[in-house]
Amino acid sequence: MNERSTSTATLTEPYLQVRGIGMTFGAVTALSGVDIDIRPGQVHALLGENGAGKSTLMSIISGTQTPTSGSVVVDGVARTGLTPTDALALGISIVHQTPALLPDLTVSENLVLAIPRNLRPSVFEMGPWVTEKLAVVGCTVHPDTKCGDLPIAERQLIEIAKALATETKVLILDEPTAPLVQDKVDLLFERVRRVAAAGVAVVYITHRIPEVRELADTMTILRDGRVRGSYDPQTLTDDDIITLIAGRNVDAVFPPKGTGPTAEGLVVEHLSSPDFEDISFTVGAGEIVGLAGVAGNGQVALLRALAGLNESTGIVRLGGEQLALKSSADAHRAGIAFMPADRAGEGVLPDFSIRENSALGAFGRFVSHGIIDKNRESRLTTAMSTALTVKAPSVETPVGNLSGGNQQKVVLARALLAEPTLVLAEEPTQGVDAGARAEIYLQLRAAADAGMAIVVLSSDAVELEGLCDRVLVVSRGAVVESLSDEAVTEHNMMQAMVSATGHRKSTTATGTTPADGPPNRLLRSLPAYTLLGAIVLLSLIATTQNARFLGEANLVSVLLTTTALGFIALGQMLVVMTGGIDLSVGPLTGLVLVIMSFFWFDGASVASLLSGVAIAVVAAVIVGAVNGGLIRGLGFTAVAATLVTYIGIQGISLLLRPEIDGYVDFAILDVINYSVGPVPVAFVVAVLAAVALGVVLRFARPGIALRASGSNSAIAEKVGVRTGLTVTAAYIGCSLMTMLGGVMLVGQVGVGDPNQGIGFTLSAITAVVVAGTLLRGGSGSPIAVLLGALLLQVILALANFLRLGTAWQYWLQGAIVIAAAVLYIGLQQRNSVRKR
Repeated sequence: MNERSTSTATLTEPYLQVRGIGMTFGAVTALSGVDIDIRPGQVHALLGENGAGKSTLMSIISGTQTPTSGSVVVDGVARTGLTPTDALALGISIVHQTPALLPDLTVSENLVLAIPRNLRPSVFEMGPWVTEKLAVVGCTVHPDTKCGDLPIAERQLIEIAKALATETKVLILDEPTAPLVQDKVDLLFERVRRVAAAGVAVVYITHRIPEVRELADTMTILRDGRVRGSYDPQTLTDDDIITLIAGRNVDAVFPPKGTGPTAEGLVVEHLSSPDFEDISFTVGAGEIVGLAGVAGNGQVALLRALAGLNESTGIVRLGGEQLALKSSADAHRAGIAFMPADRAGEGVLPDFSIRENSALGAFGRFVSHGIIDKNRESRLTTAMSTALTVKAPSVETPVGNLSGGNQQKVVLARALLAEPTLVLAEEPTQGVDAGARAEIYLQLRAAADAGMAIVVLSSDAVELEGLCDRVLVVSRGAVVESLSDEAVTEHNMMQAMVSATGHRKSTTATGTTPADGPPNRLLRSLPAYTLLGAIVLLSLIATTQNARFLGEANLVSVLLTTTALGFIALGQMLVVMTGGIDLSVGPLTGLVLVIMSFFWFDGASVASLLSGVAIAVVAAVIVGAVNGGLIRGLGFTAVAATLVTYIGIQGISLLLRPEIDGYVDFAILDVINYSVGPVPVAFVVAVLAAVALGVVLRFARPGIALRASGSNSAIAEKVGVRTGLTVTAAYIGCSLMTMLGGVMLVGQVGVGDPNQGIGFTLSAITAVVVAGTLLRGGSGSPIAVLLGALLLQVILALANFLRLGTAWQYWLQGAIVIAAAVLYIGLQQRNSVRKR
């Protein structure tokens, strides 16, 4: 057979051409001299082993990577460095193998970021439009569901719907069916055929040869970063295609099956949870048992319960010993190794090396007298990496640099290196090429032959048939069929799935979020309600001890101090939502006070008053820009960058006002502190600012982009967010809000004192934390932050009225922070478990 065959003849000119594309990562060559033509109306399959360069090539075409050499020709114009925004503007859409969705954003918000304004309605009308677009791919999740709360299959459907919703000219699908069940695959194929018939060029990356035959007009083979030929898939046999992909004959895909269990392994009796009920089965040592079933029938929850990740009741014994699986740590101590299907989200640490990822679960093998034997660790991890043919320069290569299939091999390596008694493998070959599948099957069988009990959950019935000694078919949360020996066939599994007549006794939904109501609203509003309740409770306690606590004078005082802290805390929230922090807000507040003391003196003219404001604004913008530049431009950490500006600003303040001096005009103080009854006008302004900020963060694209930058900056950049500019803008916004807090401080202090603002750094961070803002970024509520600031001031006032010492003020604040953290984290974990 001639390796360089002629491609399928077409009459259309290519819309997209790849010409001489090369890509290197250090000493590793990922692509070399790649030429491909992508034509309108054609489904062009791209095949190759994991690490062949497919995803790298698609990243270059979609603008997330810049090639080392070569160009991408789009509609006749050569381009050497596309950005994601450029690619979208040219009509190039991509469905990534790992869904490029921001976990802390809702489905609607993800679509707002990814889809151009002219193709979507206003954000206030997004709900019905999103529901309509999701229905196209059979997805029924509510538009207000956070994507991080969804299983990977639903996230993949959203990713596909997102791509189909654009007026795309080139649609790239990178392993789109890996997590999908058959009915969703059929619906996707129908949509792909429809868009191709409408003149869209479709690039379809897959490892599944039957999909290529069913869908593709032509296919191109990549091997070791080079094009090995383009072919009509109908003219080649499966063996021909596999040989072209692997560059060698892949003889036996499945190793010979075992001779049966050699000893007692896993025993499960009457195991139940909200997702399955009264399940009993055994897996002997030396045996591979499969779990089959239509997605959403409880098999995933069953596997995760055995891994200690989902709550369950019943009896689980391993090697004769009864287990209490309350956590994944319990499972690990018992000798259970879990391989999750979502390798990117749960399987690997991308910044860690292959060695570090592989060794994570097997430290007991490498530790001697409390010290890790690095030589032994390196030797064993290298041997396992070699056995699994992980394609990387060395075991020190970061796992994030590997292809998806090679990452999956690292997940398997970690499981096997731990020498467990039981291996739980969830979709162990999802997104893995034919050659790598054979290697994974061989290693799983070798582990069973070594005496391990293996449970494999797979949506691929052929895989279960070829690999497993027995298969349990799960339907509606119960085992409806147990197949063994010659009865383990794809036909028997499918027949058991479709003919099951039992019904679930549990009414808990599995796998998807219903479309009949917005999820998580109570959880999202909980911080505000909790803080409001704490404020009311503490106020009532203080009033019982001193009736003047709710008097007009004290209320005005508390609300004025809250306004100053509230503005600063709202600014701090902006940078925290990007995943950063700003330590310089305290000195900047003091600097604003010092600046105003030079311009707002008794009898100052209007020009002097305005000059003070202008200089304060300029100073705030400069501080924010310097912070953003140090962090995004020079790569400083947020703590280091803002610590530098903290020191610099405080030094400038002390230089300007070495001593306390410069009294502010009383008329100006009266304006700043003006109140209507017990409510300062400035506090009302702060409330309105918090509401407006909440609307911007929730509904305006710049606000959504800011949250996206903190949720996952790499994904945000893939959908066209300019994260560097966005983060810098957040720091500038923080400084401007801090400037407003400084103005309020002028009304309370009335004199130039550079040390007055320092305490606001810790107080602002505390207010943000008690408001439930995620310190890793991506989420936060301005109203809750303002309530957090009010709570802190109520605590201070309470301590003063009850004549408590300064120590009590800190203890009470600390207790509030700890209680809030425990409450929010506990509820988030409970919600996360419920969503699995």
